[in-house]
Amino acid sequence: KIVREGNDLSIITYGAMVHESNFAAKKLEEEGYSVEIVDIRTIAPLDVESIYHSVKKTGKAIVIHEDTITAGFGAEIAALITENCFEMLDGPVRRIGALDAPIPYHPKLEYTVLPTREKIYKSLKQLLDY
Repeated sequence: KIVREGNDLSIITYGAMVHESNFAAKKLEEEGYSVEIVDIRTIAPLDVESIYHSVKKTGKAIVIHEDTITAGFGAEIAALITENCFEMLDGPVRRIGALDAPIPYHPKLEYTVLPTREKIYKSLKQLLDY
């Protein structure tokens, strides 16, 4: 599902990160950027056509998920984008995910380990400025 239409950057995400990414996209919109959010909804089947269409349109992609960066499913999505959209990319495919640590259950510790609105915003801004 295309949650938000945009032209400058594609966010490929799912689950709770759709909501968090939308906050960052709104903040960037106030700064004049147009960010597209693709909610993949499921990893099997994976709607690669929607992902490729979005990335080819914007030229930049970032994959955001709650799983750890190491061995997280976002790596598979990033690899597919790199393999199938490389010539259309204007920057590296980036990933945002949890730190490589056990996921804690206390809210303050979760905030440290999991992606947050502010972390997402900063990463998006860096990729937009690439």
